[in-house]
Amino acid sequence: MKEKKSRVDATDGHYRREHGGFESVKVCKDMQRGRGMNLRDFFQEEKRAALAFSGGVDSAYLLYAAMRYGAQVRAYYVKSAFQPEFELADARRLAGELGADMRVLEADVLADPNVQANPADRCYHCKRMIFSRIAEAAGEDGFTVLMDGTNASDDAGERPGMRALRELSVRSPLRECGLTKEEIRRLSREAGLFTWDKPAYACLATRIPSGVEITREKLERTERAEDYLFSLGFRDFRVRLLGDCARMQLPAEEFALLAEKRQEILDRLKKEYAGVLLDLEGR
Repeated sequence: MKEKKSRVDATDGHYRREHGGFESVKVCKDMQRGRGMNLRDFFQEEKRAALAFSGGVDSAYLLYAAMRYGAQVRAYYVKSAFQPEFELADARRLAGELGADMRVLEADVLADPNVQANPADRCYHCKRMIFSRIAEAAGEDGFTVLMDGTNASDDAGERPGMRALRELSVRSPLRECGLTKEEIRRLSREAGLFTWDKPAYACLATRIPSGVEITREKLERTERAEDYLFSLGFRDFRVRLLGDCARMQLPAEEFALLAEKRQEILDRLKKEYAGVLLDLEGR
């Protein structure tokens, strides 16, 4: 699918701590005057920032850029039932390689009934919890700007998660500077970041159909299944829950590997699923 490109509205805001709380202020003055902005400009204006850090391509490059341009930045990773262990491992590895300041927080996302019930706007409630947790920690640490890795290829629209970011006034420098996913991968490769070709990854909750209750058992079962496929050499895939069956989504170029490993996969996944299905539409 072709990625959509868009730029942030110049009226979007960001966190500024004043009078004991956070309030929204407008984005970079250059954007308000209608001129372009790059990451160097951004970090010249915002010299201290907290980063919502996932260990993925976008937030990894943003962390690198912040340090490259001399900003004081702290990366906050939120560990929850929705994040697999490899994401935390990647985040720690990247922070270690950069010598970055990283803090790991925890959030019990399933404690929120609006998340556990898995309604169509689940992502809104989850993002609201996660980013509120980061904002609280960042405020305690003395940071006045909170940013995330949303890029210019991300379709803001009315996506529930994006609505939460707008309400919490989270800053998105990659988006503001017009950097697309393709450009971020290229720049990451030039910078020597191991994340440059990391496949896009959505949280484990996205494997469970909307309206189906999310439980820790379902999430852990999904993580085990995807870890197993990764160990076989699959790179860009999903194992989605359909009833009590595993519905595998793979790009067409990985179908040959699937045919080769078919029986192994059936033997392994049928220990935990009633059936194993292949989505021929792929990814």
